[in-house]
Amino acid sequence: MLTPILAVIVRDLRLALRRRSDIASVLFFFIIVVSLFPLGVGPEPAQLRKLAPGVLWVAALLATMLSLPRLFADDYRDGTLEQLALAPQPLGLIVLGKVIAHWLISGLPLTLLAPVLGIQFDLSGEALAILTVSLLIGTPALSGIGAIGAALTLGVRGSGVLVSLLILPLYIPVLIFGAGAVDATLTGTGAQAHLSLLAALALAGVFFSPWPSAAALRIALE
Repeated sequence: MLTPILAVIVRDLRLALRRRSDIASVLFFFIIVVSLFPLGVGPEPAQLRKLAPGVLWVAALLATMLSLPRLFADDYRDGTLEQLALAPQPLGLIVLGKVIAHWLISGLPLTLLAPVLGIQFDLSGEALAILTVSLLIGTPALSGIGAIGAALTLGVRGSGVLVSLLILPLYIPVLIFGAGAVDATLTGTGAQAHLSLLAALALAGVFFSPWPSAAALRIALE
């Protein structure tokens, strides 16, 4: 079962390296959105620390959404997706591989970049560590949930807007617990509960979303 998943991951990573501009656009969007807030609200450290969890998490959520319309669209246009659907392996495993690859391309770079940008908000070392951990746990859930929206809107005109309308309500729990973990660290109440719930959402998003996504892809291919 691991062979088709690994093959899809390697293939998607190779294709992404040929389109470095797509990766760069996601990272630059994240950097610009996060960096504009300290300039807009002023240099007051207490206010910046209060805004930091929500700003960083919302920016990461929106940056992840930028690459969702391309998750299946390129394979759909060139006929690769149809060949993958005819393969003997379950289509859900193929989708799982694409979800993991999407996280490696978008979610992981955002996670590694977030602590550097968090310094602008005068966050402590502990808060930066919890921010990194929360993004590391939570961004896979964003990729998994986003795969469902990308599959449902595949081949539809204006799919980028439709993806946003479909998945933004589903992203709200991830956003609440992700930002709440950092906020709980800042207030001294502990982030363990938030991180545990975030991990549960990530496991559900990664391992259960490929199957409804696969069903939506089969409908789009008919």
